[in-house]
Amino acid sequence: MSVLVVVLLLAVLQVAVYVHVRNVVTASAQEGARFAANADVPSSAGADRTVAVVARATSQQTADGLVCSSAQEVDASGLTLVVVRCSGAVPKLLAGLGSLLPVEVTGRAVEEAP
Repeated sequence: MSVLVVVLLLAVLQVAVYVHVRNVVTASAQEGARFAANADVPSSAGADRTVAVVARATSQQTADGLVCSSAQEVDASGLTLVVVRCSGAVPKLLAGLGSLLPVEVTGRAVEEAP
């Protein structure tokens, strides 16, 4: 009985960690996109800013597990956007989960005119 309770507790903790890290990475990608959308900042700076914000908010290990890219895109209405995309995996509490907890997020911001 106690083994079941411990497993359930670890499962609930893992869900909480997953949701927290996903939310932090999403907010960081949005922050990176807003930063890179400034008039005097190259759009490629968004990915580095995103990883730096994730490292400050969680841990360097979590940030190292992310692959982020930043680029300009034009949407259907003709606006130029800075888009930051990140993918990676959430740290796992249970070793048996393997790479079961991937994270893929996108942050967008409208680029300022110079």
